[in-house]
Amino acid sequence: MEDRHSVNSPRRILSFSKRRRATLSFLAHDDKAYSGFGPKTSEVYGFVGSITTVVTAVLFLVWTYVPQRWLHAIGIFYYPSRCWALAVPAYTMVTIVLALSFYIGLNFMSTPSTSLNTMFDEFSREPSNPVSSAEGDEQPIEPISDIGIHKINVLMFNNGK
Repeated sequence: MEDRHSVNSPRRILSFSKRRRATLSFLAHDDKAYSGFGPKTSEVYGFVGSITTVVTAVLFLVWTYVPQRWLHAIGIFYYPSRCWALAVPAYTMVTIVLALSFYIGLNFMSTPSTSLNTMFDEFSREPSNPVSSAEGDEQPIEPISDIGIHKINVLMFNNGK
């Protein structure tokens, strides 16, 4: 039987009863507008973004490949020059490559090459010396550790020695 102080709502059941204590819930930022019914706002934004991307790509391909007289025949007279069909993607790719190169260069410049911080940090660990036991016993798995640069050099450059 329903409480006479509660209201049915398609989103939730609200209770105005004095017998129940108020509860405090901490929702994530994305879940504040989400009530349990219908799509989340992030899903709507994703759907609209994907539809916009497809429509924009189709319009770009139509503008690029359809002959000029066909566009004039359907009443489209004002559009950008066709040279931008090559220039915009080329500029975009060059901008992305330059941005990545700039980012990598800034990371190289932020740490000096003579600094030991390029090889060691506060999480570096030297490998522990395992206790040797009889060969028949099972060895435990060693904890994660860093391999020293001298061991790497020996393994890589002293092949036949």
